[in-house]
Amino acid sequence: MRMPISAAIGLFFTALYFLAAIFADLIAPYGMAEIVGGVWDPVSAEHWLGTDNIGRDLLSRMIYGGQTTIFIATMGTLLSFSVGSVLGFTAAVAGGWLDQLLSRFVDLMMAIPSLIFALVVLSVMPVTVPVLILVMGILDSTRVFRLSRAVAVDITVMDYVEAARLRGEGRGWVIFSEVLPNALSPLVAEMGLRFIFMVLFISTLSFLGLGVQPPLADWGGIVKENKEGIVYGIPAALIPAFAIATLAISVNLVADWILNRTTSVKGGRGG
Repeated sequence: MRMPISAAIGLFFTALYFLAAIFADLIAPYGMAEIVGGVWDPVSAEHWLGTDNIGRDLLSRMIYGGQTTIFIATMGTLLSFSVGSVLGFTAAVAGGWLDQLLSRFVDLMMAIPSLIFALVVLSVMPVTVPVLILVMGILDSTRVFRLSRAVAVDITVMDYVEAARLRGEGRGWVIFSEVLPNALSPLVAEMGLRFIFMVLFISTLSFLGLGVQPPLADWGGIVKENKEGIVYGIPAALIPAFAIATLAISVNLVADWILNRTTSVKGGRGG
């Protein structure tokens, strides 16, 4: 199937951001915290995006900040889907008291806004990268649980699942061999959305001072560091905001294309 132009553009920018994050140490012209100029120096041949509020190269900060932001968002997304989808599928396949127990616990977790919950937890815990990934992943797994359970409930009533149960297949086999392959399309689309939510979540936490801590850089922290410059017409805080927006749009374009493609393939086979 030919890739539409929108998906190709989204894939290009998504790959560009991820490659920049992977090879940040090789392509960044200066160190993450290296002071190389004056405060908010303009764009020049030495500093393609100018400098930040204390004279660090903004391009280097953006590259390293993207590495941190994308790493935390990716790991948080993988954790949330690992926990949420497995528990959601288990609840749908098992049913009964286990389904009720997990569903009511998730309802309780979702009753508290995620940002407030994260701020409370991070205010009493050491704010490190593993802690951020764990907190974000666990909080977001509740949304994945709801989606995966809803999808799995529809799949578990299908004839092929009943046939697998009659053959004596175990619960784990039913989940990973029957339910999971047929639930991938909505989960893949949701994964793109949850990844963007993670990027926005970690950026918001950093902007509020409870996210990535110095000397590490991330896009939300760069916005916080340079927000006073907006008053003086200095765009240093707008550059990471633009990066967050373009990454969000790019990932969504790719996720939509994957969803449409897998749905079309399944529809064609069904026909």
